[in-house]
Amino acid sequence: MDRHKVSFFSQARPLLMATTAFVVLATLSGCDAVDGLGFGQKEASATASTSTKLVERDVEAPDVFSVTDQGLWDGRPSLGGVWVAHPDVSDPERVIIRNEANGKFVIGALFRRERDLPGPNLQMSSDAAAALDVLAGAPAPLNVTALRREEVDTPAEDSAPDTTVEAPAAVTETALAPVEAATSAAPETPPTAPPAPAPAKASSLSKPYVQIGIFSVETNANRSANQMRSAGMLPTVKRSEINGKAFWRVVVGPASTKTELTALMKSIKAEGFSDAYAVSN
Repeated sequence: MDRHKVSFFSQARPLLMATTAFVVLATLSGCDAVDGLGFGQKEASATASTSTKLVERDVEAPDVFSVTDQGLWDGRPSLGGVWVAHPDVSDPERVIIRNEANGKFVIGALFRRERDLPGPNLQMSSDAAAALDVLAGAPAPLNVTALRREEVDTPAEDSAPDTTVEAPAAVTETALAPVEAATSAAPETPPTAPPAPAPAKASSLSKPYVQIGIFSVETNANRSANQMRSAGMLPTVKRSEINGKAFWRVVVGPASTKTELTALMKSIKAEGFSDAYAVSN
């Protein structure tokens, strides 16, 4: 390489170093500007997740059972809470019963009735007639649709505990007075702890409970539960609702074996609840 080229590179080297330093400074300044636009915050918020919880609710299942027909209450008081009966029923179902004449509805049980009985296909209990505003002996247009329980996802509220810990208060030491020895005082009796509730019995049955009725009035449900309790059985009143309308189911159990379930069903029917049937919960 001749001396003219060496002289050129020697003169250009300071200029290249200055240009490189400028580019590095500009790049660092650009990174600060990007962070200032909040891109780091956006990335952090993108990783946040929302939690959900499973909630059970009743949904209509017309594919299981659905019928629109005239319904009749014969005027006699009936046991078992809210129920209707239809000839096409094979197994008892939980249903929603609508009076299409006035828009009122109620949750109840569906049973099978004999096909050759006189009158409309749908027969209803006295409690169902009262809830639907149906007069005795006056047929009303009813729609009866089966219900099923399903689980749905609903957003759960953020329940993360507050991790902020307050500073403890100042602790001071104080000398305790000497304890005088008790000479004749009787020993204190420790308080008796309340008995723990008995755990639920395990059951291998798919339907270990017996449902005695579905009620639109909580007082009627509690009255039936008290009757079961007086007969030596263990009832439970379960509240549910659909479309904002509450209803109460009374179940007895659980039975742990098939023999126990049969005996339980016999005892319940002896109390007058002839339409009682086995349910899963």
